[in-house]
Amino acid sequence: MRMLVDLAEHKNDGFIALKTIAERQEISKKYLEQIVPILNRSDILLTNRGFQGGYQLGKPADKITVGEILRLTEGNLEPVACMLADGKNSCARSADCPTLPVWVGLNKVINDYLENITLQDIVEQAKDHFANDYMI
Repeated sequence: MRMLVDLAEHKNDGFIALKTIAERQEISKKYLEQIVPILNRSDILLTNRGFQGGYQLGKPADKITVGEILRLTEGNLEPVACMLADGKNSCARSADCPTLPVWVGLNKVINDYLENITLQDIVEQAKDHFANDYMI
């Protein structure tokens, strides 16, 4: 997530080297190298190889949601194992399960929340936070 926020913050800098992102975010470059292939399979990240190579966002930051990123990188976001991303329930007890409505409701809240936060929201929130961080 921090890698993508970094790219959103530096969107006007063209393609950015992974080493630069790793240094700015204090994240291991090896760790980022493991995440990049996952993001490359989507339209979130663009890659450019060679001398001016690096990474940049594949679409505007206000079109990339936290939910989209988490589903790509983490997979299933459902709160319990019996719930599947396709909406089907794999549990034989689902028809009689008294707790299932709780998990369905929680899943809805989680997904609604994460789908309403974009990378641009995070960038703007960070700017607002640091804009009020001054000393005399």
